[in-house]
Amino acid sequence: MGLIEVQGLAKRYGEREALREVSFDVGAGELVAIVGPNGAGKTTLLSIIAGVQAASAGRVEMSTPPVGTGRAIGWAPQQSAVYSRLTVAENLRLFARLHRVADPDAAVQRMLEQTGLRERADERVQRLSGGNRQRVNVALALIGDPPALALDEPTSALDPGQRRRLWEFVGALAADGTAVLFSTHHLGEVRAHATRAIVLADGELLFDGTPAELIATSGGQDDFEGAFVAFLRERGH
Repeated sequence: MGLIEVQGLAKRYGEREALREVSFDVGAGELVAIVGPNGAGKTTLLSIIAGVQAASAGRVEMSTPPVGTGRAIGWAPQQSAVYSRLTVAENLRLFARLHRVADPDAAVQRMLEQTGLRERADERVQRLSGGNRQRVNVALALIGDPPALALDEPTSALDPGQRRRLWEFVGALAADGTAVLFSTHHLGEVRAHATRAIVLADGELLFDGTPAELIATSGGQDDFEGAFVAFLRERGH
């Protein structure tokens, strides 16, 4: 068993099946990309893994419990949960208390340092650039020191420079042993940063392997995006 075990996850909304029997493991320090066409079930899968919504069937188990009473898996949704009129430090302190962190002030200082936001600590979030606001969003997910992190489209609103800096930060987390799952429409990020790629379509898991292994299935494509499109086309998606 890896750090996270996802077994037989299914999610139904009435008659619609958003996920169908999805199973995989994630190890400590892995960067796992969840990719697929619109409506594939990526956000649903990540939110269930993060404990934000319940599955209709199946389970998610952690081999390492979270520190203290925090979440087992930190959750950074695409629509950030920050309070724009509060400062960066005030947002972090509020979420530290919501997660019942033993020493909220120490956790705030740790996250300001870890995310490179110390100079922005007393700045209202509404005044931040998109890149720094996304850093705050990720910091809030990490405030309880979870062993794993789920990111839904973390770079969707960022320019290339902001994306690069965010991936440097996320890569450092993985290097320190944090398991990271993320969804993205920037498929070049999968080849550049992911250790594994999981392909979903219509709620089904179609592929689980390295980006290089997916490219190898395409029979001639030499980039991840081209291989991904060819892979889905061959399977009728």
